[in-house]
Amino acid sequence: IYQIEYYQEAIFIMKEQVIELIAAAADLDMETVTGILEIPPRADMGDYAFPCFQLAKSLHKAPPLIAADIAEKINKTDIIDKLEVKGAYLNFFLKKEMLVKTMVENASIPNFGTSTLGNGKTICIDYSSPNVAKNFHVGHLRTTIIGNSLYKIYSKLGYQVERINHLGDWGTQFGKLIVAYKAWGNKEAVEKDGVAELMRLYVKFHEEAEKDDSLNDQARDWFTQMEKGNEEALSIWQWFVDISLKEYKGTYALLGMEFDHYLGESFYRDKTADVVKRLQDANLLRESQGAQIVDLEEYNMAPCLIMKKDGSSIYATRDLAAIFYRKATWNFDKCLYVTGQEQKLHFAQVFKVVELLGNEWAKDSLVHIPYGLVSLEGAKLSTRSGNIIYAEDILLEAIDKVKQIILTKNPDLEDKDETAKMVGVGAIIFHDLYNQRIKDVSFKWDKVLNFDGETGPYVQYTYCRCASILRTVSYNENAAIDYNQLLDEEAISLLKEINRFPQVVLDAAEKYEPSVVARFAMDVAQAFSRFYNACRVNVEDESTRNARVKLVSLTKTTLRDALDLLGIRCPEQM
Repeated sequence: IYQIEYYQEAIFIMKEQVIELIAAAADLDMETVTGILEIPPRADMGDYAFPCFQLAKSLHKAPPLIAADIAEKINKTDIIDKLEVKGAYLNFFLKKEMLVKTMVENASIPNFGTSTLGNGKTICIDYSSPNVAKNFHVGHLRTTIIGNSLYKIYSKLGYQVERINHLGDWGTQFGKLIVAYKAWGNKEAVEKDGVAELMRLYVKFHEEAEKDDSLNDQARDWFTQMEKGNEEALSIWQWFVDISLKEYKGTYALLGMEFDHYLGESFYRDKTADVVKRLQDANLLRESQGAQIVDLEEYNMAPCLIMKKDGSSIYATRDLAAIFYRKATWNFDKCLYVTGQEQKLHFAQVFKVVELLGNEWAKDSLVHIPYGLVSLEGAKLSTRSGNIIYAEDILLEAIDKVKQIILTKNPDLEDKDETAKMVGVGAIIFHDLYNQRIKDVSFKWDKVLNFDGETGPYVQYTYCRCASILRTVSYNENAAIDYNQLLDEEAISLLKEINRFPQVVLDAAEKYEPSVVARFAMDVAQAFSRFYNACRVNVEDESTRNARVKLVSLTKTTLRDALDLLGIRCPEQM
């Protein structure tokens, strides 16, 4: 029996009994009752509510009368404290001590929230994937942060996850770079300034190509030479890749992220011929203005370009090769692509071509996970306009800003640098993931680093407050919990939030939506704040103190595990 099943049996065993009671009293099947039963928005409205609107037509009665009739026929059991008819609603109030006992025991399960749901299944996630020789800017952070969180979420559910960085390391742009390097660059400048110098050369090429179009022909020729295996071309290209990857890995290290595979577009350059042959054998290739395409007009899509007129491959060809390679290598159950929503059509075309080749699994297994744009104080990021922040710069600036706050507010804190790193990086990640991924994100420093608002530092601070209580309050870790000491409304509300965790993980995975976890972490932090303000922990009565410390401990563990799913670490002190 896996964790999520245990969770459902433990926390919903009382719900099942409520459903049975209603079904018997109203002469309904349990499935119908389950579909109608609700969880009220406020504690004073009960633990469960049964609205009777749907029964009015079949029973020929007003909903309030139906609710009253059902209430009369229900025999109170050892789980129900009271029944209350409010208009068309029949509200159920469970016996608090039993509810609290069930929730505390449930949340105390080791590795609460994990499951074996994904055991024996593999998910490939294609994310981050920056274009080599270009700066890794804050816009690239979205795919990296979202992809990393999805990796952690699916891993918690028992899946084998392959983290793939599909680097943009092949294409005509490298022909342009080679032309620019040979005309206006030198080895010393590239070695010294790395990607910044490569970007300078790339911009220089476009400036000069506007005046001399023959440069574009030279660039295409150099890329064709790369595809044919020209040693000089490949040597320069590989040098550019190595320099870029070194810088990217520095950013990943700041984020605390790793990849299982760096398999860029170039990895598939000797595999595109097989794609072309498959398409030819399936009679799917058509010639269009000298290029080779797959016509998708029947599916209301533009044609998918497979091969340019000069015979070179294009990114769609390499994406197709990548899909077939991943399926053959890992036999994935799903392959997820975390990229901007502007690539929606591209992936729709590629996935349809895979399907047209007779692969029915493409319909359910290939998933594009789009996300919105990042703006700076409301202005769209643009390399050409100069309105851009590089990822490493923004992370280092966040760390430095937190360090200054620490020096001002808590100068005696140990491990200032490590704490600043956790909080600064965590603030960037949380700010991104707190939004639904499809929504655009506006980056504002005062909002990102706020310790009071709905931010990462606020949740981390709540974790630290829990840690401080556990360090300073005397309690008996092995004492039996007196559940009567946790019957306060704030304690029960906090326990209800904590007990949502396994379902939250499932929902986040099902929706490909890390924001579900981020908002859960915030809900727990805010519920803890209400509990902490209403229920003093360090009281004289040992029974009360032990029970409340237990709830603090459960909160601390839950916040740590939830933030970990977002890729955020928690310091013990702030």
